[in-house]
Amino acid sequence: MFRPLIPLLVFSLEALGTLGAGPRDGQCAEPTGDGAVARLAEEVRGKGWIVFSARTDRGDWDLFLCRPDGSRLRNLTRTADFSEAWPQFSRDGKRILYRRLRRDEKIDNNHYGAQGELVIAKSDGSEAEILGSSGEFPWASWSPDGSQVACLSIKGISFVDLATRKVVRTLPRKGFFQQQMWSPDGQWLCGVSNSFGTSWSIGRMDVATGATNAVSTVDCCTPDWFPDSRNLIFSSRPPGQTTNNGYGWTQLWAADAEGKSRRLVYGEDGRHVYGGHVSPDGKYVLFTGNIEENGDPGNAGAPMGLIRLADTPMIGGPSTELRKLHPRVKSGPVLVLPKGWEPCWTYELASQ
Repeated sequence: MFRPLIPLLVFSLEALGTLGAGPRDGQCAEPTGDGAVARLAEEVRGKGWIVFSARTDRGDWDLFLCRPDGSRLRNLTRTADFSEAWPQFSRDGKRILYRRLRRDEKIDNNHYGAQGELVIAKSDGSEAEILGSSGEFPWASWSPDGSQVACLSIKGISFVDLATRKVVRTLPRKGFFQQQMWSPDGQWLCGVSNSFGTSWSIGRMDVATGATNAVSTVDCCTPDWFPDSRNLIFSSRPPGQTTNNGYGWTQLWAADAEGKSRRLVYGEDGRHVYGGHVSPDGKYVLFTGNIEENGDPGNAGAPMGLIRLADTPMIGGPSTELRKLHPRVKSGPVLVLPKGWEPCWTYELASQ
């Protein structure tokens, strides 16, 4: 039984121009449009914090922290000679890890997890510590207890103890090549793989045995875990689209980790949707969307969006072709947040 249509606050091309070059301290992406969006903003305002990377007025990329409604925004890094990208909260919310790049180095859509140096800091950006040299500890992601990181390189997967910085275990990568993430329960890894018949698949790997399975094999990337460790959210560009000169548009999808079922979460003709990140309670999802690929980190980035998973599947804007493919899918409120890239959400920080 589908609910009645709810008016949608869409990301418009005009809105892209009005959000400016990047966020500033204290800036809030105020809810506009109908009351459904305002209610969503009020609903999530006190639910922890979001960390993300965004371009500054100086032209580099810094890390920013804000409430899930876009309020109480502030810059965490303010480095003059570097850019910071791909922040991840530890599961307890006390620390973040991220990549630090030279300011003149362009963030690469497909290699950002291996660019620059790995840095670990407190969640407020203080006490930043560089681990290794440039390119070392690539695609690092937290273990559930924060004592290790799992790294991915052409040589394989390595598990690194952070106290000693020593590799304590390795696994063959079995086709995984980027965007690796460790599951909240510690039992699995997910990542982008080329070992399931296509070059852009989402795969799952058993941390104990190294056994793998395909989750989705249709032009997929940027996977992340639901908090139950049994489902994944990711971006997918289904074949057969005629829009965008036949290239089509990337959409946000979810699947069970065994790869038995997949479902549309959010799509919009005219916008690539990337960087899906599920809230710690599994009720909401963050994403970025842009007319350019992968959230456009090489230029100005794109507005982030927040939706309720209970309102999904959702389609934004007119999206004539997409609505023909999914005729019973509804619209719903989308909370527009500041421009950012690869956001991460924690509920563990009571105040900052």
